[in-house]
Amino acid sequence: MENKPKMTFWQIWNMSFGFLGIQFGWGLQMANMSPIYKYLGADEANLPYLWLAGPLTGLLVQPIVGAMSDRTWTRLGRRRPFFLVGAVIASICLILMPNSSALWMAAGLLWIMDASINITMEPFRAFVGDKLAEEQRTLGFVMQSFFIGIGSTLANALPYILTLFGVVGIMKSGIPYSTLIAFIVGAAAFLFAVLWTVYTTDEFPPEDIESFRQKNAEGSIVRNIFKEISEAVRDMPTTMKQLAIVQFFTWFALPFMWQYYGITVARHVFGGSEEGSAAFKEGTEWGGVCFAIYNLVCFLFAFAIPPLANKVGRKGVHVLCLSLGGLGLISTYFAAGPYFLWIGMAGVGIAWASILSMPYVILAGAIRPERMGVYMGVFNLFIVIPQVVQSFLTPQIYKSVLGNNPLNAVMLGGISLLVAAAAVFIVKDVGSAKTEDVSAAAGH
Repeated sequence: MENKPKMTFWQIWNMSFGFLGIQFGWGLQMANMSPIYKYLGADEANLPYLWLAGPLTGLLVQPIVGAMSDRTWTRLGRRRPFFLVGAVIASICLILMPNSSALWMAAGLLWIMDASINITMEPFRAFVGDKLAEEQRTLGFVMQSFFIGIGSTLANALPYILTLFGVVGIMKSGIPYSTLIAFIVGAAAFLFAVLWTVYTTDEFPPEDIESFRQKNAEGSIVRNIFKEISEAVRDMPTTMKQLAIVQFFTWFALPFMWQYYGITVARHVFGGSEEGSAAFKEGTEWGGVCFAIYNLVCFLFAFAIPPLANKVGRKGVHVLCLSLGGLGLISTYFAAGPYFLWIGMAGVGIAWASILSMPYVILAGAIRPERMGVYMGVFNLFIVIPQVVQSFLTPQIYKSVLGNNPLNAVMLGGISLLVAAAAVFIVKDVGSAKTEDVSAAAGH
C-alpha cells in the first residue's frame, strides 16, 4: 500500500507489544545460559560453541521466514501466523530449559528455542515496514526498542528479585530454583505479549489478492523462496551493503558481553572463582542485574532517539550511541565495586536502543515495500555471520590472546563497538532524504 494511513501512538504500541515477550525470552537466555552451561559442567573456553545455536538458526531461519511471510496471506494476515507459531514453541522451550539434566539437553533446547524466537522476531521487523509510512518508521522501530528494554529488564532482574524474596535452593543439576521460576514466568510473558499483538493489530491485504495468489501458486514454493532470497542478495541496495559493515562489528562485539560478562562480574568483582561457590552465584545474579540496568536505560532512552535524530541525523545518533556502548564495556576493567558497573551498562543501554532501531530505520527507507520481509531476513545475515565468526574464533584465541580471562573478552567487545561506530560514517541514509522531502511538502 503506497499511501498508508497515519497510525496513532496506541496503535503502534499494540503492534509492537509482542516484542516485550520476545525480549523476555531473549533476556533470560542472554543473562542465564552461560551460568546454566557452567552449572552443567561446560568448559569456559568452549562457551561460544554452545552459543552457536542463535546465529546458526538465525542464518537459516530468518531469510526463509522473511520470504515465506512475504508470500503468505491467511485469515490472520501475512506476519501474524509466524508470530503465533514461534511464540508457542519458544514458550514450551523456556519451561523445559532450566529443567535440563545434562549439557547436551540444554544445548539442544537452545537450538529449538532460538529457531522459534527467530520465526517470531523476523516478521515483527517487516511488520513495521508493512504498517507504517516512512515518517513514522523511526517511532515504530523505537517502540520495539522500548518494549525490548522493558522485557529484557524484567527478565534479567527476575532471578535476583526472586532470591531477594526468599526463593533459595538448587536442583540436582545445580541450577538455582530462582532461575527455574524466572523461565516459567518468561514463557507466560512471551505467549501473552505476542497474543496481544496478534489480536489487537490487523494487516493490509495485498492490493491485488488474486494476482498475489496466482503468482505464489506458480512453480515450486521452495524453489521460489530460494530464488527470491538469491535475487534479494544479488540486487542488494548500496545502503544495505554499507550497513553490513556496521552490523558486522556491532554483532561481533555483543556476544562477548552475553557470554562472558556475568562470569567477569563473578570472578573480578565478587571473587567467585569456583562455580559452586556462593560468591559465583551472587556474582552471576549481579551480572543479570547489570543486564537489567542496560535494558532499563534502553527503554528510558528509546523515545529520546526520534527528536535526537531530527537534530543530529539518524547516522549521527547511531555513531554517538555505539561509541558510548563501546566505552561502557571497556570501563568494566576499572570496576572497583558492583555499583560502578552500572555506569558502563548505562552506556551499553544507550547503544542497545540504537542498535535495535536505527539500522532498521535506515534500511527500511532503502528497500521496496513488496520485498520488505525477504530483505529484513537477509539483513539478519549481517547479524548472525559475525556471531558465527566470533563463536569459532574465540575458543582459538581465548587462552593465547585473551589470557584465559573473561574480562579481556568483554573489553574486546567494547573495542569492536567503537570500530562499528566509525563505520557508520560510510553509510548513505537514502530514507532520510525521503523524509525531508515529505516534511517539506507538508510545510508547503
